[in-house]
Amino acid sequence: MRTNVLGLALAATLALGSTGCVKKMLLNGQIKSTRIGAGAADTIGDYEVARGAAAGGVMQFEGMHRLAPDNEDALFMLVRGWTGWGYAFAQDDYEVATLAGDEDAAEYHKQRAKLAFDRAISYGLELLAKEDEGFSNAKKNADTLKAWLGEHFDDKEDAETLFWLGSAWLARVNLLKDEPEYVAELFVGVALLERSRELHPELMAWGATSTLAAYHARTAMAELDEAKKLLDLALEKTQRKSLGVLVNYAKYACVKSDQALYEKVLNEVLSAEDPDPSLRLQNTIAKRRAKRALHKSAMEDCGFEVAEPAKPAAGAAESASGDAAPAPAPAAAPAAAVPAAAK
Repeated sequence: MRTNVLGLALAATLALGSTGCVKKMLLNGQIKSTRIGAGAADTIGDYEVARGAAAGGVMQFEGMHRLAPDNEDALFMLVRGWTGWGYAFAQDDYEVATLAGDEDAAEYHKQRAKLAFDRAISYGLELLAKEDEGFSNAKKNADTLKAWLGEHFDDKEDAETLFWLGSAWLARVNLLKDEPEYVAELFVGVALLERSRELHPELMAWGATSTLAAYHARTAMAELDEAKKLLDLALEKTQRKSLGVLVNYAKYACVKSDQALYEKVLNEVLSAEDPDPSLRLQNTIAKRRAKRALHKSAMEDCGFEVAEPAKPAAGAAESASGDAAPAPAPAAAPAAAVPAAAK
């Protein structure tokens, strides 16, 4: 009798342990499958649908991370999700409010974007620590960080984590460019993106190349030749189908004081008709930014002269994005102003 009782107790214990293992396997499988299927969101061109999906997605993976804290797929989706949310939606709201002159709303959305980037960076560093915990020591300077990244991240699969973490880092610095403590660590985001590009340059439609080009075009005193070289490469490789590259080209044109080129590339973005179904969401976001970049105040920030746009007809519908009217479309830029890859 005692033997039977002990046997039943042992069997129950084993069953409970087995059930726990099965639940863990099912959860890990669900997280893995969700990561694989997440790319479908890139094909959605409806900005508001994407906004709702992105908010739901980050909350879903926050819960999954709570249930499976060591699952690297969940950590990755949190890095990607919070970076994307911060850039595509919270920062977008900040830019709309800034153009509208609503200081209170602008500050509110700026803080939302910062919180998103902070969270993405926190999860990204947690994910890097799964490979090696030496990040804090490595980021003493650019050389030590590059050496550490080269030593510990040498697989093509590492490129995604480095890309999203580097993108969040640079986006946060850009958002907080008036705060020296953040600007002082700009090199961290650059090093992360450079390593991602070395491992997998085609990732996210040559996204690291385009983002690094924007970094090199950050001021008129920056590395503008390098910026143009990278932009031309990204345009060539993406066949002009990734409209975000053209938006970054406009940033280069701005610091070069080339108004004809600036207007040309931005109007090319606005006139593009679904150039690549797999890039619909990226391109929808690029169109919103292009429209704002053609706004009179944005162009004046580049030092460009802008004619006053005609007043809209009475009762005209407001833009769905909440943006003010862009500057009128310019005449075609002279051939000499068109970059080599844009011809």
